[in-house]
Amino acid sequence: MFKITSLNSFSVGLKIGIGIITSKILAIFVGPGGMALVGNLRNFLTSLESISTLGFQSGVVKYIAENQKNEEELKKIIATVFISLIFIVIVLSGVLFFFASYWSNATLGNHSDYSVVFKVLSLALPWYAVSVFLLSVLNGLCKFRKVIWVNIIGNLIGLVISILMILKFHTLGALLAIVITPSLLFFVTFYFVQKEIKFLQTIRFNLYDFKIIKNLLPYSLMALVSSVLGPIVFLAIRNHIIKELGINQAGFWETMSRISSYYMLFISTILTVYFLPKLSQAKDNKETKALFGQFYKSILPVFCIGLVIIYFSRYFIIQLLFTKEFLPVTSLFLWQLIGDVFKVASLILGYQFFAKKLTRAFIISELFSLAVLYFSTLYFVNVFGLEGAVIAQALDNFLYLIVLLFYFRDVLISRSE
Repeated sequence: MFKITSLNSFSVGLKIGIGIITSKILAIFVGPGGMALVGNLRNFLTSLESISTLGFQSGVVKYIAENQKNEEELKKIIATVFISLIFIVIVLSGVLFFFASYWSNATLGNHSDYSVVFKVLSLALPWYAVSVFLLSVLNGLCKFRKVIWVNIIGNLIGLVISILMILKFHTLGALLAIVITPSLLFFVTFYFVQKEIKFLQTIRFNLYDFKIIKNLLPYSLMALVSSVLGPIVFLAIRNHIIKELGINQAGFWETMSRISSYYMLFISTILTVYFLPKLSQAKDNKETKALFGQFYKSILPVFCIGLVIIYFSRYFIIQLLFTKEFLPVTSLFLWQLIGDVFKVASLILGYQFFAKKLTRAFIISELFSLAVLYFSTLYFVNVFGLEGAVIAQALDNFLYLIVLLFYFRDVLISRSE
């Protein structure tokens, strides 16, 4: 884990460095208002990714990890998911292309026509969806270093595309960069996957097995709840902030979320790359508890120390990443960081839902969390203004952690000897 974490730290550090550059350019050329639009498009893309890949990523990781040595079953899994994915993504691309104006107004508002963004997205989506699938295959094969190298190369490609597009087209360029960059990752992931398995020779219609889709459906349901409803809730919250406080205030909230996403990458990547396959392979509560303990003893304390440093450096961070126009964001740090501690503490427990296919429990807990987040945000924003949005997130993350600790209490208190 230390070797993987070290390479992952380099990858995330590089991404944060790249983020500093792109954030600065965004701050200068698009401002808080443009930042809010970028946030809306990112939320839309997260939902679209889950739908286009059928939400199978975690399931693919699990079943490929379990069948690494079963070549026949491995081929069936890859062929079945790929063929299903291609069919869905072609339909979605058509919907995006022919209704581009509708999606532009629904996602980015009617102040400007960004329908070209959604037409470009319709062409990029098939490549994007396949690259996500290929990355899940690599992850399931436990090729941790290659997964991280794909992320590193992808970040560098994203930097170049973002700089060129933002400098040339400003807000439109920022939106186009978001939809173009992920599709280019296909060529990187395909190269690495092809070195592990003969991918093209594996895609055969006679290998299609509907039983595999049936087994993956619980993961699809879980992904649809978290990766589709989640971004929709965030989009609704951002639009509520725009309506009540103005688009610049929404941009400040998006800026805080963007900063949070940078340091959360350390956790989310190591969880996806290292802990999810390990949790999937854990045979009993003893092994699962050991993995939980490994996370809480080695990862969480370092993360908390990092957050303390971030809090006391918040003025420097804002002026480094953005401009003085964004200094109001500093008032959001305290509750954002508190909430992120609760979030990280719950993430490892939440991954157990995917590792053990606990579909019903996951959906109930996720719906509870999203409902708390949405309604508490509406209330706290009206009472405390923009700071209420991060207070609501902290409350939601705390309650979600309590729910997960209660649900997994048998694993957490199981005897480890």
